[in-house]
Amino acid sequence: MNENLKNKKSDLFKKEQEILKFWKDNQIFEKSLKKDSPQGEYSFYDGPPFATGLPHYGHIVASLLKDVFPRYKTMQGYSVRRKWGWDCHGLPVESLVEKDLKIKSKDEIEDRVGVDKFNESCQTYVMKYADEWQKFIPMIGRWVDMEDDYKTMDPEYMESIWWVFKSLWEKGLIYEGYKSMHICPHCETTLSNFEVGLEYKDIKDLSITAKFELINPVGNNDSKESNSNRTSEPKTFVLAWTTTPWTLPGNVALAVGKSIDYVKVELDGKKYILAKELVETVLADKKYTIVEELKGKDLVGKAYQPLFDYYSSNKELENIENGWKIYAADFVTIEDGTGIVYIAPAFGEDDMNLAKENKLPFVQHVFLNGKFTEEMQDFAGMEVKPKEDINKTDIEIIKYLAAKDLLFAKEKYEHSYPHCWRCDAPLLNYATKSWFVKVTDIKDKIIANNKKVNWVPASFKEGRMGKWLEGARDWSISRQRYWGSVLPIWKCDCGEIKVIGSIAELEKLSGKKVEDLHKHTVDKITIKCEKCDNEMKRIPDVLDCWFESGAMPYASVHYPFDPSSLSSQSSDNHGARNKKLKVSLPKNFPANFIAEGQDQTRGWFYTLLVLSTALFDKPAFLNVVVNGMALAEDGKKMSKRLRNYPDPTEMIHKFSADTLRYYLLSSPIVKAGDLCFSEKDLSSIYYRYISTLMNVVSFYKMYAKEDDVNFVEPEHLLDKWILAKLKELKKNITDNLNKYEVKKSVDPIGEFILELSTWYLRRSRDRFKSHDESGTKTLHYVILEFSKLIAPFMPFLAEDLYKEMTHSASSGQAGKEESVHLVTWPEIEKLTKEELSLLEDMETARKVVEKSHNLRDQAGMKVRQPLDSINYNFNKKSLNIKFEQVIAEEVNVKTVEFSKKVADQEVDLDIKLTPELKNEGNLRELVRQINSLRKKANLTINDRVKVYFQSKDLADLILENKEFLQKNVLADDIINDQVDKSLITKEVEINKFKVKISLVSI
Repeated sequence: MNENLKNKKSDLFKKEQEILKFWKDNQIFEKSLKKDSPQGEYSFYDGPPFATGLPHYGHIVASLLKDVFPRYKTMQGYSVRRKWGWDCHGLPVESLVEKDLKIKSKDEIEDRVGVDKFNESCQTYVMKYADEWQKFIPMIGRWVDMEDDYKTMDPEYMESIWWVFKSLWEKGLIYEGYKSMHICPHCETTLSNFEVGLEYKDIKDLSITAKFELINPVGNNDSKESNSNRTSEPKTFVLAWTTTPWTLPGNVALAVGKSIDYVKVELDGKKYILAKELVETVLADKKYTIVEELKGKDLVGKAYQPLFDYYSSNKELENIENGWKIYAADFVTIEDGTGIVYIAPAFGEDDMNLAKENKLPFVQHVFLNGKFTEEMQDFAGMEVKPKEDINKTDIEIIKYLAAKDLLFAKEKYEHSYPHCWRCDAPLLNYATKSWFVKVTDIKDKIIANNKKVNWVPASFKEGRMGKWLEGARDWSISRQRYWGSVLPIWKCDCGEIKVIGSIAELEKLSGKKVEDLHKHTVDKITIKCEKCDNEMKRIPDVLDCWFESGAMPYASVHYPFDPSSLSSQSSDNHGARNKKLKVSLPKNFPANFIAEGQDQTRGWFYTLLVLSTALFDKPAFLNVVVNGMALAEDGKKMSKRLRNYPDPTEMIHKFSADTLRYYLLSSPIVKAGDLCFSEKDLSSIYYRYISTLMNVVSFYKMYAKEDDVNFVEPEHLLDKWILAKLKELKKNITDNLNKYEVKKSVDPIGEFILELSTWYLRRSRDRFKSHDESGTKTLHYVILEFSKLIAPFMPFLAEDLYKEMTHSASSGQAGKEESVHLVTWPEIEKLTKEELSLLEDMETARKVVEKSHNLRDQAGMKVRQPLDSINYNFNKKSLNIKFEQVIAEEVNVKTVEFSKKVADQEVDLDIKLTPELKNEGNLRELVRQINSLRKKANLTINDRVKVYFQSKDLADLILENKEFLQKNVLADDIINDQVDKSLITKEVEINKFKVKISLVSI
């Protein structure tokens, strides 16, 4: 792209910059916060972004939604606090700092860099792009307080997190457990189940079917199993399938379904056992013989030879006597694989549960960093799923099995696999310790609270969000990381635990001054154990950053420590740090409104609901608007690396912020749909709606009068109609905003602009040229009211229109306020029967016009050519003569009549041309050509001219209609002659007749 074009700034964008300066110089935002609020407070929570990256279209969409409703509610008379926030903690920041410090593994953070330096680097990095955000957010027209912001790394915010955690602890909703969860081997930490759902990728794994040879059981012979199940069966193999070959060394059992039908088949001198229904799939293209049919229960208790002997030979392994046997399990199906599931308790939830039920040995042959342990002699130290080559280790496992004749089959297997949502590493299912919130204990309450929320789209309540809540599990909240709010748990070697809920409590117990609550500081603080007098140390984990997000309603206002954060419902002094804190509702809780992307159903929306239910048994928000995803024009994910989308700042410079706002707010993205961003579509919005509206204003200004501010009820049909349309628009926008339906609120705006321009204004041009005061007064009123209606959506344009209508050529001011954003939202009035009838009849008239224009096009008749008549039949009734006159003028016919002879919803157009009609058509075409020359000569309506013409065929016609031409081309005289000097001279064609025209300035 040409650099000059790339950096071009439109006049509309420049106007927006002037308005930004006006807002800033006159503190309009601040005044909007301080203005009277008879409706009381309207609470709004802003889900904060990270400042570690620049704003993208996803941020813009969410920001616009967060701007629309506070603006609207402020105009309605509410007080709406808009507090900006910054996400500061967690893996997003740590991952970036690791790259900066060239840290390749978690060990290096502690051993080479040091936790203090690492956390200090995170703190420095976290606000890297804050300045760019502070410039960009105002540029898109969003009003939000970025001065009095909150940061999740502030001590006040973190202290409230401690209060939340301790409150849950005291309610018995926090526990430490050992479970199979997903871990990120690069970050070396657990992830919550909803974090796992944030990033899935389609990958090609290697799946294998392994051969498990039946043998005599391992261990003593005191088992209660039947003798038949203890018989050695040489060369008989049980087949089991897996997509994770790297977990096979951790296998300690096989599982079958008790009632599933299995078969033993003979193939190439060996026998294989698998589910009967899967034989044809597993043994496709192979010649085999079924030698025996049996049920799953017949296989239970049989023992098999471990594929790897690294652990089975360890006689000290707990429960070794129960290992490497076949067990029954309800989760076994015949949907895929072989109908037999191999069990590795350290790497799967079902596996672990079966191991607990049957006291199986536990083998964890992989470290938290995703590498094989030293016991894995042939593979020790290898990464099980390397990020750069996910199949590398699986290939080595397959080679090992093939060499020992334990591999039955292998193939590539494409499936969706979870990856770390920040560092992009493949995740591993891994059994480890974690601290949990007992979500399952309060799940019914969470579901009930969700039902109290107005979701937009409504389908999310029972659909995406509802389904997620139905399957909600306990929430793993501890992370084995560094930069985050710490778990405020101090533990003694004797087992005693102390959970601390405030800075004051920690200072009292430790005797030390506490100013920072981050890991590298508080880990140095010990407290005395009340049970054994030894020192208690804080456990090393930090909190899941989503816990911080869910606590935002409380932590952002330092609840309950700051007295101003407390609801007036409570008289307790919760701000006193040394008093026992009692639970009462925070101020501005719950939020009337929040908005974020659909991915937050498993993120912020979820954690907000969990914590608000746990703390207060209430939803944290009452209304939520869910936006979709902004994609590249080809439907692919937007990628900075691929540069497959236009830069947002460039688009704003080129088309203006309000054009971008209208484009996004009128798209499916504001109702959880996806938007394939297109500069062409953005341009279309600009020229179709924004430019059209500006042209309407320019037209008005040409004819504006000083007393246009003194509006009076008009008598003209078109004036009455546009006022009825305006009243209808007010109702549509207000009703839909009250329902939080943004797209339905915005769509009628574009329709109204087109109707105002292409119907009302076009049909009223002659009235305006004749200085009809009713027309200019009506248009002034419409533009002024329209500026208020678009203020939440297009704040710059609204301000510009408002200023034009209140500070233009008028002798006074129609508005009392200095900004449209300080006025009261227009009052909604019910349409009268007369107005409803007017709208209906005008709609019918426009349909007649549309049909008539189609007939003209088919006949090749230009609109400037008058025709004799139209007969119409719409709704089997005739229109008032005033509407028929509108039709006649628009279609350019002499008469318009209702006729039952015409089919319903149809029009009959008389296209026969008389000499008189042809002459009239020639005159209208001549008017168009002369006015076109006026425009080329840059003449305005105030510039008078003389028109000189020469024509062999049309001279008499022109002179006979001199007065008509003078009026319509703003000429003082029409002269049949040539002239030496002129503003512009051109020979034009009037329906095949040549006319030479010259315009001479007076």
